[in-house]
Amino acid sequence: MKVLVPVKRVVDYNVKVRVKSDQSGVDISNVKMSMNPFDEIAIEEATRLKEKGVVTEVVAVSCGVAQCQETLRTAMAIGADRGALVQTDVELQPLAVAKLLKALVDKEQPQLVILGKQAIDDDANQTGQMLAALLDWPQATYASKVELEGEQVKVTREVDGGLETLSLKLPAIITTDLRLNEPRYVTLPNIMKAKKKTLDTFTPDDLGVDVAPRLKTLKVTEPAARSAGVTVPDVAALVDKLKNEAKVI
Repeated sequence: MKVLVPVKRVVDYNVKVRVKSDQSGVDISNVKMSMNPFDEIAIEEATRLKEKGVVTEVVAVSCGVAQCQETLRTAMAIGADRGALVQTDVELQPLAVAKLLKALVDKEQPQLVILGKQAIDDDANQTGQMLAALLDWPQATYASKVELEGEQVKVTREVDGGLETLSLKLPAIITTDLRLNEPRYVTLPNIMKAKKKTLDTFTPDDLGVDVAPRLKTLKVTEPAARSAGVTVPDVAALVDKLKNEAKVI
């Protein structure tokens, strides 16, 4: 069984994000970049399934600038067998990424696609669902447990009322939640081994996909600074402030 795992290069979660002076977007110059944490969980889960013997090959894929090769090498150091990069300098929006991934799925013919539920830069939470729609495959989102059983995959997901278990017929799409696993620490020997693994490069034109942006960002602004908290003497004063100052009741 082959598993495809898309991974995205994003601003590291420890970095304080800065908005450009012209408010056209986020400043990523001289900023540490890393793999999207939810995608790291996805590649870890695929690797664990391979270690259990139920998966034979894990292919990591990424879409974006040339530096995404570093993210793919990290994925291969975690456990992916090889990587594929769709290289482009065009701003990729979720629908464009989903179309590129569909083209790669058609090319690779995996039985399972595991990807993070969302990226921490745009928080769109759309790519997995769009890919499932384009492929007409069953999907399970926010997975907290994944079990492969023959031609089916059982996915446990967290919902408001507790846990929900879905049984999907392969091929299928799964998006990962935080509690699915804890990614392993990447060791130096595995980093060195990853440098020797195959990494194929494509362009959107090679795959016959139009990635022109459909949406235009008008302005990006930082959130307003939070005011300091205050102590109130009693419930009546709290209600008064909520009603007359915060205007939330």
